[in-house]
Formats: sequence, structure tokens, C-alpha cells
Amino acid sequence: AAASAQHTRRVLFQRWVRPVSFRGGASSSSGFFGDRPFTTTSRRPIASSSYVHHNDDGNPASDTCARAKPGDHGLPIVYHPAYSKPTLPSSHRFPMKVFSGIYKKLLKDGVAVPGQNLFQPARMPSVEELVAAHDEVYIDKFRLGALGDKEMRKIGLPWSPELVERTFAEVAGTILTADLALTCGLAVNTAGGTHHAHYDFGSGYCIVNDLAVTALRVLNNKQVDRVLILDLDVHQGDGTARILKDDKRVFTLSVHCSENFPAVKATSNLDIALPKGIGDDVYIKTVEAALRETIEDFKPQLVLYDAGVDVHENDALGGFAITDEGLIRREALVLDTLVGKGIPVAAFVGGGYDTDMTSLVRRHCILHHVAREIFESNKM
Repeated sequence: AAASAQHTRRVLFQRWVRPVSFRGGASSSSGFFGDRPFTTTSRRPIASSSYVHHNDDGNPASDTCARAKPGDHGLPIVYHPAYSKPTLPSSHRFPMKVFSGIYKKLLKDGVAVPGQNLFQPARMPSVEELVAAHDEVYIDKFRLGALGDKEMRKIGLPWSPELVERTFAEVAGTILTADLALTCGLAVNTAGGTHHAHYDFGSGYCIVNDLAVTALRVLNNKQVDRVLILDLDVHQGDGTARILKDDKRVFTLSVHCSENFPAVKATSNLDIALPKGIGDDVYIKTVEAALRETIEDFKPQLVLYDAGVDVHENDALGGFAITDEGLIRREALVLDTLVGKGIPVAAFVGGGYDTDMTSLVRRHCILHHVAREIFESNKM
């Protein structure tokens, strides 16, 4: 009985988002907060990330999920409906709806095509995966809504069951994006980059550090030996740097604004703090030099790329003066450099803040458009 209880706990975070059927397989629809016991009849092994093709065309009656070889039909793009599920007050600064907005624009632009290159994680991260980077007590308290008011204020988001689902779905999406990148050479998420989450507390709208969890997962599973976390968000990835500071298998590179959150910076393997007002040319040259030096010295076998667009000149929480053209140049530089050297790269949207949701969505989608061009031009 004790062994059974422990097993149930260890698969707590694994569930299907909705009832789905695989060819030759079973299906499960047990809820994250449901009353029914969790089952494992249709779950895949923790060691490998599972997925379903996302086929949401707006008509629930026509939803289907079918397996396909990743990359056969274009750049793999990862999305989960829970990314924008929590409802926030209209005055809240965090743009929760931007993720569904990215998804819709990518569908409209033909960059993401249901049933072809759009993937959805089929399970939530396991306890083992989460506690490789985080304190288990902290994870349990967040999951159960037991964090104190001070802890939630530091996170900056109101607790809800939907926030729990969104948080773990984002981690699942990042894990899947990394696995797809290792398979195809390049993959892009429509969320991810929660770099302010620390070992035992959340901060700056970040609760679980998806980058740290994913890096440790691929390393501990012996999928690769060295991971570079390239963080080009305008804010330093302080949580990532502190969680991974003693792990020589990971190199953290952050190019950020010196006069911005967090007030007290961590120490990455390489930090480049630039002053406010920096423009396209200096920024691109700085990123290029740092990236090429790191590739040469560290020789990563996988890159997790946080492509925050809060470097943009119109970002509400930024500080840089990067234009749309500068964002295009940055994504082209990073992705072309890595793909050209045969280094798999998993990219994530990172931060971005603007009351004009249309403009913010468009900035984030630059990453996916550039990635598609590189994926197709390299016949990946």
C-alpha cells in the first residue's frame, strides 16, 4: 500500500489535457484536480517526452490527435491551451493572453498548421523532473495553494487552479520543445522562459524555472552532455543562474539591461550588462561576439534560447531601443549561427510587455517566422 501511494504521488503531474486517442493505444482524461484517482494506463515513460499533434481548428467536434514524425511537415511549434488559461484583472501588467494570441497569429500566417507541425505536450512534468531544479516543499505548496501572501506578491500573480495548470503546462511545453529540437535540429515554443524562478521561491511572474528543469532533464537522461542557456531577455535570468551555478554541464549566458529588474543580479557564467538606450547595431554585435565565443569555448550540444522581446524600444518594462528590424536581425543571427554549426536549438518567447496586444504578439512571432525560414532554407 505504501509503495502504491508513493507511485501515485510520483505520477501526480502526468495527465492528458483532454481525452485523446492514439493509434493502438489507450486514452485517459483524468483531471489535475479531479476526484478520480490518477491512472497510468495511457501514460508514456517519464524518460521520454510525449506529445500529440495539436489539431484545434475551433470546432471541438473535429478535434483529432495523430502521431507523426516531427519535422516532416515543417518547423516544430509547441502550444498548450493552458498557456493563457488564467484570468487576470484587466489592469494587471502581465500579458496572459499573449500566448493564445501568438498561437492564433501563427495559424493565420500559416506558420503553424494543425496536424502537421503543431505539437502539444501530452503530459505534465513529473515530480522528479521538477525537484531536480526546485525544492519539493515549494512545489507542493504552490500546487496546493499554500504559499503565503508575501510569497505570492513576489511572484506577482494571483494563485488559482488555472495558474497551477498553466505553470506546469509551460514547463511541459519547454521540455517537449527541447526534445523536438534534439530530433529535428530546431523547434520553437509559444511560451516559456521563466528565468526569474529560483530554487525555493518564485519571482517576477515566474514560478517554476522551465529552462533549468529542462536543462537538467536532458542532462540527467544522458541525451546530451552540455547545454547552453542563451538568455537575451532584457532582464537577467537570475533564477536560472543561481539554480545552475554549480553545474559544470550548463553554461548560462545573459545579455541584459544593467539598469533593470532584478535589482540584485546573480552571477551567470557570462553576464553582459548593457546600458539603457542601446540600439540595434551595438546590441547585435555584442550578442554575436558573446555567442561565438561561448560556442567556441563551451561547445554546447543543445541550446535553450530565451528570445525575450522586452528589448524592444516600445516595451513597457524594457530599457533598450531595439527596433523590429533589430529583433529580426537578432533571431536570424542566433538561429543561423547555431543551425549552421549543427547545434540543436530550442527557442522560447521570453518576456514582453505592451498594452497594445497586437503589437506585442507581432513582436513575439518574429521568432517563429525567422525560425521557419531557417528551418526550410536548411532543409531540416
